[in-house]
Amino acid sequence: MKNKIWQFVAVLVFSITVSSTSTANGKSPQLSNWDFTVYLDNKKVGEHRFELSEQDGTQRLQSEANFKYRFLFITAYTYEHRAAEQWAGNCLTALDATTNANGKHSKVTGELDGDVFVVDGDKHERELPQCIMTFAYWNPEFLGQQRLLNPQTGEYVDVSVEKVGGETLEVRGSKVSATRFKLTADNIDVTLWYSTENEWLALESVAKGGRILRYELS
Repeated sequence: MKNKIWQFVAVLVFSITVSSTSTANGKSPQLSNWDFTVYLDNKKVGEHRFELSEQDGTQRLQSEANFKYRFLFITAYTYEHRAAEQWAGNCLTALDATTNANGKHSKVTGELDGDVFVVDGDKHERELPQCIMTFAYWNPEFLGQQRLLNPQTGEYVDVSVEKVGGETLEVRGSKVSATRFKLTADNIDVTLWYSTENEWLALESVAKGGRILRYELS
């Protein structure tokens, strides 16, 4: 399995450690979860879990992805990604992401510093605009952006988003009305579905050789 098949996976992972303890005033963070089973064509290759916490105007997201592709009983590719993002509204304020892609390790961090967002990757440090977004699939507001931060590479990439239209999608065994969007960028070709309440429902990407990498809610 070549790396290019998995390149789009990197932009999925955005997280931050979430505390489940109550605050001094007795209020606990509001939590949302997305648990996806991941398939390459019809073969299960792993899971990806997201946990979003929101409290006092700050959003924190915990995410963990683990994929393993086997071919003829041999592990051909492994992928592990854990990252950290903190948000104020639709603006990213902190990022901490680590990746192990088949033995190749990378780390990207970022933090809002005054009127710029400073990103530090394995090869470079750069300053980006004050209010930026990652590929935050859990927040459909990201679909209105023209550039997004890739949390694995630290690159700030141009993106194009097209609203395809409405359709019926099967989610957890039930038929659901959904809106389909197509997102493209350099080496990224992703289709996304959202419910009428703007909840992220599913994802697909065309991998090298025409194979389909698919996220299904479990």
